[in-house]
Amino acid sequence: MRKQDSTNARNETVILRNCGMAYALGVIGGRWKPAILFNLLEGRMRYNELRKAIPAVSERMLVAQLRELEEHGLVKRTVFPEVPPRVEYELTEMGQSTAPMLQCISDWGNMHRQKDQAVMAQ
Repeated sequence: MRKQDSTNARNETVILRNCGMAYALGVIGGRWKPAILFNLLEGRMRYNELRKAIPAVSERMLVAQLRELEEHGLVKRTVFPEVPPRVEYELTEMGQSTAPMLQCISDWGNMHRQKDQAVMAQ
């Protein structure tokens, strides 16, 4: 955990307060959040379905990323009072609104990767 009164922390606060893009990337950025959101665009999923859809993510990290997305209001978690308990995740209306942005980022990434691969092949 870093100090909250460091120059780095103050700079981050200023950027997040004044730059919508930086704030958005802070909310959806990281290794696993885009994959989680992209999978949930297909509809409601149980926890184990998400685990199978993103096999490289650890259980601990998946839980942490889902909690962060839930805190930001992008994902809704529903626990059903059954034995064993059933937990489902789905995008909120705010989470659904990320669809065009995620698709654009995915398209750009695929295009850029192809260009990088072409340059590396030369």
